[in-house]
Amino acid sequence: MKDKTELRDMLRARRREHVAALPESTRALILHRPPAPLLDLIPAGAVIGTYHATANEAPAGGYTRFFSEAGHTVALPYFETADAVMDFRIHSDPFGETDLEAAPFGALQPGPQAEAVVPDVLIAPLIGFTAAGERLGQGGGHYDRWLADHPGTRAIGLAWDCQLVDELPTEAHDMPMTAIVTPTRLYGPF
Repeated sequence: MKDKTELRDMLRARRREHVAALPESTRALILHRPPAPLLDLIPAGAVIGTYHATANEAPAGGYTRFFSEAGHTVALPYFETADAVMDFRIHSDPFGETDLEAAPFGALQPGPQAEAVVPDVLIAPLIGFTAAGERLGQGGGHYDRWLADHPGTRAIGLAWDCQLVDELPTEAHDMPMTAIVTPTRLYGPF
């Protein structure tokens, strides 16, 4: 089995090629609304932590807008600095995104004046995953540490189908997902 660094490089290349091959019109429709079985995992009134996708990540904007319209509070990761602990701040404008600013890792995040919240459900990006719910992240450990500090949080990974692998090298600090959603399939709940 390859180590995590080799897997990240391989899977980033695979993901980049996959996204480049998708017509722009198709990308706009992908992961627009959560599948019904996933909605069964979301408690009424739950705070939903999601993310603002960077290039080639599975898009989370459709889910962010869906949950906002459904009456949920939505929040995005917030980093005061690149070496700060990740927390979540309310995303007050998921349709216009006027409340967002540049974040240390290339994504957009709410400004420092946005209210901090603790999500009940976390929708996370990933580099790779297994059908058993293991997740390979960017390598910074932000999501793993956040999930370890917030046990009981339902963690949903969003991915492209091409990010599925048979196995991942896992360590004690790697936090599994409750479910993983791709454009064609729902894995879990686990």
